[in-house]
Amino acid sequence: MAEIKVPELAESITEGTIAQWLKKPGDFVNKGEYIVELETDKVNVEIISDYEGVLKELRANEGDTVRVGETIAVVDEKGESSQPASQVLQEEEMKKQIPFQQEAPTESKPAENATPEKKDRPIASPAARKLAREKGIDLSSVPTIDPLGRVRKHDVELYNPNAGSISAEKASVQPQKPDQPVILQTEAVKPVERIRMSRRRQTIANRLVEVQQTAAMLTTFNEVDMTAVINLRKRRKDKFFEEHDVRLGFMSFFTKAVVAALKKQPYLNAEIQGDEILLKKYYDIGIAVAAPEGLVVPVVRDADRKNFAEIESDIMELAEKARTNKLSLKDLQGGTFTITNGGVFGSLLSTPILNGPQVGILGMHKIQLRPVAIDEERIENRPMMYIALTYDHRIVDGKEAVTFLAKVKELIEDPESLLLEG
Repeated sequence: MAEIKVPELAESITEGTIAQWLKKPGDFVNKGEYIVELETDKVNVEIISDYEGVLKELRANEGDTVRVGETIAVVDEKGESSQPASQVLQEEEMKKQIPFQQEAPTESKPAENATPEKKDRPIASPAARKLAREKGIDLSSVPTIDPLGRVRKHDVELYNPNAGSISAEKASVQPQKPDQPVILQTEAVKPVERIRMSRRRQTIANRLVEVQQTAAMLTTFNEVDMTAVINLRKRRKDKFFEEHDVRLGFMSFFTKAVVAALKKQPYLNAEIQGDEILLKKYYDIGIAVAAPEGLVVPVVRDADRKNFAEIESDIMELAEKARTNKLSLKDLQGGTFTITNGGVFGSLLSTPILNGPQVGILGMHKIQLRPVAIDEERIENRPMMYIALTYDHRIVDGKEAVTFLAKVKELIEDPESLLLEG
């Protein structure tokens, strides 16, 4: 017998939750084949079997929390109770080609045979299983248009579990599974829904509360005239795209400006470890991205050594991986400073929360035309953006914070100077 254990995931991750078993007891597994999906604080990872044989025992159920090094399954390397997956698949394909034999219709047989078939594990993509688990939906009841009967994520999104149900008066009390959303009905027939928080959402919540309790956070503001950057982008964006096959956005300008400002104010590129300050001599800039399960912060490595095209390419790749839940642990680890852009959602002003253990985060906001005094006699409408710097006042004083923000403003309003700073 060989034991399948939770492998080392990352330095900061010591446990995870069993999201779904991809194999069941009695199945034959090949060496290197995925057998379980594990949900961690940051990303979902699939664990492979290091052995070949028959899966004899599962020592953790879906939804259980397991720690690194813990045994979660047992494989019998000499097992013969199940056939290899390739042989099973071949037999299934042969069955599809054999016509069904007609039997005399009876009232009892369909009812007796329906229950075991209903309990069979439906074929579904990992994304569909994950979404169904979060919504408390039984996958076997989700219709699909897939010719092979595979339930996909969009099938779960479109499925309405309340369609065709009995009237609200009769359905005010319904027995439900513990992991399913609980639909409660009040006397006024006002429905509410109780949804269990995912592990990742719980982690986000806990860390946000933790950083507020441990850091002395303070936010300072400034505003930036975006005229020069907008004009430069209009002039250069077509040629930039032709040469680099990536679009020139605003984020690369702010990333370069932040790196230049961090070099002037190094304590914003640091962290506190006990009674010591760890000054970091590299610039791995986290870019906050809205993912399906909440905000994630993938990291652009060595941003000080990259040009605009390389930064834009990295940001585009990381954002796509976030949207498709393909971020790895490596993508999320080790940032030294964070940039978040609430302006893409219309936010005019906000106070971002630190991404611990970092001590600084820059918030970008919506670009909005506002009247600006050019001199004592002239007022012009200019595209303006509020920027906010939240910092840990334990090691960063107001002077450094304000100077940092003023440097970012200076560089954005004179974008050609970023080439000299680089």
